[in-house]
Amino acid sequence: MQPERRSLNETFARLPPEWPADLLPAIRSALQARGETVVVLDDDPTGTQTVHGVPVLMEWSVDTLRAELETKVPAMYLLTNSRSLPLRRAEALNAEIGAALVEAGRLARRRFVVVSRSDSTLRGHFPGEVAALAKALGGTFDAWLLIPFFREGGRFTIDDVHYVAEGADLVPAGETEFARDRAFGYRSSDLREWVWEKTGGQIAADTVASISLTDIRIGGPDRVAERLLELPPGAVGVVNAASTRDLEVFTLGLLATEGRGRRYLYRTAASFVPIRAGLASRPLLTPSALGLSGERGGLIVVGSYVPRTTTQVQQLLALTGVERIELRVSDLLSADASAAIGRAVEQAEDCLRRGVDVVIMTSRDLVQGADAEGSLAIGRRVSEGLAAVVQAITPRPRYVLAKGGITSSDIATRALGMRRALVLGQILPGVPVWQAGPESRYPDLPYLVFPGNVGGPEALSEIVAALRAGANA
Repeated sequence: MQPERRSLNETFARLPPEWPADLLPAIRSALQARGETVVVLDDDPTGTQTVHGVPVLMEWSVDTLRAELETKVPAMYLLTNSRSLPLRRAEALNAEIGAALVEAGRLARRRFVVVSRSDSTLRGHFPGEVAALAKALGGTFDAWLLIPFFREGGRFTIDDVHYVAEGADLVPAGETEFARDRAFGYRSSDLREWVWEKTGGQIAADTVASISLTDIRIGGPDRVAERLLELPPGAVGVVNAASTRDLEVFTLGLLATEGRGRRYLYRTAASFVPIRAGLASRPLLTPSALGLSGERGGLIVVGSYVPRTTTQVQQLLALTGVERIELRVSDLLSADASAAIGRAVEQAEDCLRRGVDVVIMTSRDLVQGADAEGSLAIGRRVSEGLAAVVQAITPRPRYVLAKGGITSSDIATRALGMRRALVLGQILPGVPVWQAGPESRYPDLPYLVFPGNVGGPEALSEIVAALRAGANA
């Protein structure tokens, strides 16, 4: 039976009080003694939405990974974009990266732990790519730990049920638009039942372990460690969390068990990474800090088709000084896609040269394939069409903002030629800003990665207006 909607305020009021102490200093102390890097395999570029000052790599040769590990960075991201791939290719990619990491770690003599970062609304290749990664990393894991909590996006796990905050309500994830995703849809909001559903019944719901909020908020790190040590070998465990402090408590208990030789593979949303890596929080970036020039317009590329994005785009287009170029999905899927792409390039270049912000967007009609793999293939072709437009644009934009995970990856790698970027921070909660590397078409360009499932109706227009004001200042 599907859990019911709950009042956010009433639900939080009934929870036990948070653990009273700030545990991040203790986490950092434990990590300093360990000397390791948190390596995040990110199935789309939006997972950098909680970190700053860490690199994002778009290629993962042994030499590249070794060089990064030797710098002793606390964390690094590998942009796999595997959510855009069919399952078999996603599994092969994770296996390839896992093997390269093992060799790079050996050569660099640097310990690392691996996070498989995926969607906070439960879309992605689970359990397939996690199993492939685990096998490639070698040895056995004491448990896979599922941690989809994402405070910045209003995703909370309470009583093993994963919720999405919508206004004053907590909506079970299985009732949201995200659960109806053609490629990664699901029914279960209870994460233990979700594991049963996603594994095709191979893992029974009642065998999935749970670290409860009572364990975390009443028992603290010691109780978390005790619960983790109780897990049978090869277990799958759900971690409940309703605040960042909950993750701190869990992480300190986790580190205690890892210090005793336990080994875990994490399948998480973005909020877990900075805590596991001991990264300090940072205020939101200000547009003035990005060094924007006012000579050219900004380039906004929208591929995400979820209703939340459509609403945000409507608000953006209501701003003065924003022009729209719409690419029909049917044209991008046709044999004559090049003509539509050419027209869009001409229009976009004219806008940028005149200093006008321009939105290149796909039509809002959703075209689906006959099955999940067919839908993914259509999504890839549409995203490649958007990337082809950006790749052909000659003038350097003031900035580039990409809306949607697959779109963000293709624009970064295909259109802008990025191989390495630096995460500067976030301009809004859940919206990271990258600095393009020197090898890219536009070195040092501010690149904004805006997830499709983040932000309120006016979030996109607020960012564009702020970036314009920052450039003018």
